[in-house]
Amino acid sequence: MYAFLRRLVFGTPFPTSRVKHERLSPLLGYPVFGADPISSSAYATEEILLTLMAAGSLALSLCLPITIGIVLVLVTVIISYRQTIYAYPGGGGAYTVAKENLGTTCGLVAAASLLVDYVLTCAVSVSAGVAAIISAFPTLSTHRVGLCVLFIIIINLINLRGVRESGMTFALPTYLYVGSLTTLIAVGLWKHLVLGIPPPDLSHPVTATHALTLWLILRAFSGGCVAMTGTEAVSNGVPMFKPPESKKAAKTLGWMGATLTFFFLGLSILAHMYHVVPVPDGDETVVSQIARGTFGTSWFYFLIQVTTAALLIMAANTAYSAFPLLSSILARDGVLPRQLSHLGDRLVFSNGIVILGILSIILVVIFGGSTHALIPLYAVGVFISFTLSQGGMVRRMALQKKKGWLFGCLLSGIGCCATGVVSVVIAATKFSHGAWIVVVVIPLTVYSFWRIKEHYVELARTLRLEEHSPRVAAHHTVVVLVPNLHRGILAALDYARSIGTDVRALHIETEPERTENLIKGWEKWAEEIPLVILESPYRSIVGPVLDYLEEAKHERDGEHFTVVIPEFVPKDWWEHILHNQMGLLLKLSLLFRRDMVVTNVRYYTME
Repeated sequence: MYAFLRRLVFGTPFPTSRVKHERLSPLLGYPVFGADPISSSAYATEEILLTLMAAGSLALSLCLPITIGIVLVLVTVIISYRQTIYAYPGGGGAYTVAKENLGTTCGLVAAASLLVDYVLTCAVSVSAGVAAIISAFPTLSTHRVGLCVLFIIIINLINLRGVRESGMTFALPTYLYVGSLTTLIAVGLWKHLVLGIPPPDLSHPVTATHALTLWLILRAFSGGCVAMTGTEAVSNGVPMFKPPESKKAAKTLGWMGATLTFFFLGLSILAHMYHVVPVPDGDETVVSQIARGTFGTSWFYFLIQVTTAALLIMAANTAYSAFPLLSSILARDGVLPRQLSHLGDRLVFSNGIVILGILSIILVVIFGGSTHALIPLYAVGVFISFTLSQGGMVRRMALQKKKGWLFGCLLSGIGCCATGVVSVVIAATKFSHGAWIVVVVIPLTVYSFWRIKEHYVELARTLRLEEHSPRVAAHHTVVVLVPNLHRGILAALDYARSIGTDVRALHIETEPERTENLIKGWEKWAEEIPLVILESPYRSIVGPVLDYLEEAKHERDGEHFTVVIPEFVPKDWWEHILHNQMGLLLKLSLLFRRDMVVTNVRYYTME
């Protein structure tokens, strides 16, 4: 039954030889890696407006120039990452670039920043998608967190089925969103700029609570920078593309950049023309207001809402494409648990996928599924990685001095300075609003990387064969734990005799009236093996067993020492709850004892 359900949910396992066939073309790579940056256009403009509205209605007019400033930084970053894709076709993105050119510590800072940002990408994307659904169907607002958790679980399961399958699943929502939003922007601009139809006035009075200061403008700029999140994911996942990998990855990145620029500018222009005022409580999004102003409440309005919600939710898939892959690279480098480097049944890094899902659900629950509560944590990490990646590329090109290196250095240098300034601005302006959490988590993550690395280095040193002198043990002492006498105990005794020269049986007496029957049975079935009986007046089992084993081990110091725990296995799963599981408790108690082997001898009950 378990195997059937597993194959039904996750699909049949793939052989390792199929890994090359699970790669992506640009048409599938576009939705897999582009969903996050493309979808961020749906809430980037809104984040700018939400900050500016604190200074009153007139301040909202600054949304468009702020958008243009962010787009200029975006174009610089995309061109720089195209250079990274060709320079590092093996993937790894900012981590690999920073580690090889700026040192291991810088590489680990970039990796920690990206991992944190990918978790936030998943949480923010899903919560923003649920917000779009609630805009169209307000009665669902009380189920916000539950819907977020449900969608994360669904995306998790889809990704566990494999790369190509997830790519085909997410392709339709992505291309529908691109088509519907392109239509919205094109129709809106055509009606009001070409046909001369007056745009609808969606404004309403806004009470200014703050002065329009440079600090407020910088906060609005940092809020809009969420539009750039996810643009680095392609550079991490270059090996996931079909050959030639770098060329197809660069093409995908170019498509993503062009789409995001058009959407971000288009929505900001329409928001400016319509005098859109964002709704702070999130009951209606800015995209919803623009769509309603352009098409009314027609079927196309609902199509835009549905496709926006679908893509925002599916945008979490960008994190699912990048987080497990980056985790596997870090695991191979020994700074994350090695299990994260293992491919699962469907040729994906299943452990990384599951961990990302769990962390995202925790975030969504803590922040109540609120996009606006999560946004202040967002983008800090990704801009740190942008800065380190471009700084690494500057140093690499300056050292290699290949053709066109001066222009490349200049371009990446400008990008490095721009994203460095932006990362400081984001951290400073959003620090008290939640960014401090990320500022604290990133160094803690880097510290954990070093500790894990130290563990693996120490383990390798301990296990190396050089200077090893084998210990010669003349005897093998085996202690069999005997709760009572039955067929399972006899099987355990037979096993003990086959491996040991000194076999003993140990019984802890908690019910003296049963001991006499045990002794009689022992004389009949196992007389040749010494039976040690220890009284336990307080009915404890584990304590007396541990005390005896410690004493016996010291008595036979330097010899092999094995503890045999007989355990019978019931026919049906539910029958396990009818027994005290003392064998399991004893195994756990002995788990970390030095120089002691613990063996289970199972006895299966008759059917």
